[in-house]
Amino acid sequence: MGKTLAYKILENHLLDGSLTPGSEITIKIDQTLTQDSTGTMVYLQLEAMDVDEIKTEVSVAYIDHNTLQTGFENADDHAFIKSVAKRHGVLFSKPGNGICHQLQLESFGIPGKTLLGSDSHTPTGGGLGMIAIGAGGLDVAVAMAKGTYSLTVPKVLGVKLTGRLRPWVSAKDVILCVLQKLTVKGGVGRIVEYFGEGVSTLSVTDRATITNMGAELGATTSVFPSDENTREYLRSEGREDVWVPLAADADAVYDEILEVDLSALTPLAAKPHSPDNVDTVKNIGTIKIDQVAIGSCTNSSFSDLMKVAAILKQGRVHEDVSLVISPGSSKILEKLAQNGALADMIAAGARIIENACGPCIGMGQSPKSGGVSLRTFNRNFKGRSGTKDASVYLVSPETAAISAITGVLTDGSESGYSLPEIPAENFHQNESFIVYPPRGKKADTPVEMGPNIKPFPQNVALGDAVSGTVVLKAGNNITTDDIMPSDSRLLPYRSNIPHLSNYCFEAIDKDFPARCREAGAGVIVGGENYGQGSSREHAALVPLYLGIKFVLAKSFARIHRSNLINSGIIPLVFEDPADYDDFKLGDELIIENARQQVTSPVLTVKNQTSGKEYRALTGLSGLETDMILHGGKINLIKSK
Repeated sequence: MGKTLAYKILENHLLDGSLTPGSEITIKIDQTLTQDSTGTMVYLQLEAMDVDEIKTEVSVAYIDHNTLQTGFENADDHAFIKSVAKRHGVLFSKPGNGICHQLQLESFGIPGKTLLGSDSHTPTGGGLGMIAIGAGGLDVAVAMAKGTYSLTVPKVLGVKLTGRLRPWVSAKDVILCVLQKLTVKGGVGRIVEYFGEGVSTLSVTDRATITNMGAELGATTSVFPSDENTREYLRSEGREDVWVPLAADADAVYDEILEVDLSALTPLAAKPHSPDNVDTVKNIGTIKIDQVAIGSCTNSSFSDLMKVAAILKQGRVHEDVSLVISPGSSKILEKLAQNGALADMIAAGARIIENACGPCIGMGQSPKSGGVSLRTFNRNFKGRSGTKDASVYLVSPETAAISAITGVLTDGSESGYSLPEIPAENFHQNESFIVYPPRGKKADTPVEMGPNIKPFPQNVALGDAVSGTVVLKAGNNITTDDIMPSDSRLLPYRSNIPHLSNYCFEAIDKDFPARCREAGAGVIVGGENYGQGSSREHAALVPLYLGIKFVLAKSFARIHRSNLINSGIIPLVFEDPADYDDFKLGDELIIENARQQVTSPVLTVKNQTSGKEYRALTGLSGLETDMILHGGKINLIKSK
């Protein structure tokens, strides 16, 4: 029986366990990345572990989320991250260099390597043939300290690509098609591996768009083979020496196969307010638009922006449309400036903003009240843009650019505009934005900590009984944005859990923080796919700070479940989903003999208010059980 590419790479990095779906393994981690929205917590946790030397081949700290400096908070965080990076031999990417995933692809990604990042879109590296996984900050801190990461072995879903994309159809349409078929829950417990004759028609940046947005499937990661296209991309970046060919065996067996005929695809869009709410641009119709935003880690590559420039050169931005463009890296911006494409964008009426996450993470460029915004981003959750009643559609760069000209959502294949081939370019490594500290033993370097940086909350060992009041009953597909909003108001306080606690679940229930404080110990009851979206562990740390003891839901998103366990909060799944209907705010729940019960596959939760008992699935591995018993990962590490 042939092996999948995903299992080949995992096997090559296997330190403990067996590659059997559902079992727990520990793998070697070659590279890590952090960004500044999650990075302060990562480095506070790394400092707390007091390691002498990091164990990865390369670790990079990027500044790309909180680059808007309207007060001292973000600048203080940057200084803190820079000082800890220097202290531990971590590369530091200065603000202005670009978006972490684009930069990692350009400068550090290597086929066949493993990458763990404190950002859910770390699977971008799968476009280069890496096993690149998004995780909570503590997992990344441990990966730097120990060089390892433990996970449950996923199944492998094979996506067989055939045919070739037609003009005006792009990689963004491929992943939108996959999301339409599988939904935002369809990748949970799976690695998505692309294969088939259609793979050779896609460039590395095309593939990176697909693996990047594969995070919206809930997948552990996504991966493409490393082939001659991979070699050509690395050659263009001056890094051909790291190329190796990688592919699944010809007789590889996948747990499931989804076939996508590239030649049958048409321009698609994700409608408000979910990445899987997908339809064709033609079916949606020529809706009037107010804003177009092009960029993000999904679609800010050189080829993406060259296509945008070529389209904009044929017209001008509609008078009713605001068009903003954010290149993915300083190298890309430099090349656009050199070859005249930047001038073409500006001449057409585009606004060029910093090489950063910007509007994608809610940092500026919010649409007007009730506005319609087309974005080449990866998420369109309600309110994420900063405008609660805005309608955000996710589209390809080509669709975004032509629609900016026409003023309405437009299928470029029916527009009469031409779309020329984009020639390949060679890039030089730009060292101006990277600080390379010496590797080795921890340096005797002071850590800079501004007044906004507060200690992260830590749990205590699990008691014999765990009880709490139901302080929230949430619906399906609750996102980490719902739990801990991420916008220009709150991003500067990512290092200040006490301040953030005042805004937890504010869009769902503004009384949640007060209710938690009154209860002292709380329980959250949730629906399907609880905690989908970002990897930010603030969505676990803030509830921990507010006294949440366990979450009882119909199902969990992978990363958020891990973050809850890392924090010592017990994630429980209803054995019978219909039991969800029995619970209401104010119910007093208790898990008796908790230390014994969490070691079993099923435990009993008693509703002391109604007198009824309910069975809940723990689903904890051996390591996860140890973390819950000790009150979280940090406590477990300290105990050893």
